[in-house]
Amino acid sequence: MTNHYLPRLSTIKEVIKHTKQEYTFRMTHEGEVKPGQFFEISLPKYGEAPISVSGIGEGTVDFTIRKVGKVTNEIFENYVGDKLLIRGPYGNGFEISDFKNKELVVVAGGTGLSPVKGVVDYFAANPTEAVSTTLIAGFKSPEDVLFKEDFKLWKEKLEVIQTVDQAPEGYEGPVGMVTKYIPDLQIKDIENSAFICVGPPIMIKFTVMEILKLGVPEKNIWISHERKMCCGIGKCGHCKIGSTYVCLDGPVFNYTVGKDLID
Repeated sequence: MTNHYLPRLSTIKEVIKHTKQEYTFRMTHEGEVKPGQFFEISLPKYGEAPISVSGIGEGTVDFTIRKVGKVTNEIFENYVGDKLLIRGPYGNGFEISDFKNKELVVVAGGTGLSPVKGVVDYFAANPTEAVSTTLIAGFKSPEDVLFKEDFKLWKEKLEVIQTVDQAPEGYEGPVGMVTKYIPDLQIKDIENSAFICVGPPIMIKFTVMEILKLGVPEKNIWISHERKMCCGIGKCGHCKIGSTYVCLDGPVFNYTVGKDLID
């Protein structure tokens, strides 16, 4: 019998520092992974934490981790060459095929960019596979911006609005919530559009409200309930909303289903 709780060793190949509290750990992994899926990362004596995939490479997978608790604090003591325990991937993830040949708009808030980054990476590398791709990404301040080097590439290949909630004097980039920029989107064919929205629940709520005002059908919107991830295999019950297990049925949902998952 297979023990689904049994993790395996993974080697840290690279560590990328984004902010004082957020690093990306590039780790060894063989096997298929989709953007939006997650792994459990653990250390003996400290426990485990569910972490979304923020990048997919040849024999590697990226995890962008915020230092906010006992497990993540200890993970930050491990660097290149060290090993961590991982199990996964879990969840359904984003299906790239859902967005091909569409006018794709990705709206992400803060660390919510991590689980959808794989989608952005794909269409930046294959821009002709979508009619157009627009990324609207919001952060609290310029110091909180993640994936700065990736943004440089994305801005060459995609339409990118990188905004901050608050900016210091002299800041010249876009300022304001992500919702500010949705009414100005020039969507040529609403029926052939696709929207992805990932971030804090309140951000998702008001972002989707603005998207719907454009006339976008609910079926053309995808969201992620990644904050509800827990054991990964539907045994602990912490992710359960009604009859839905977010770890198993999600964390990615089409809005026609996700809109009713209120916890």
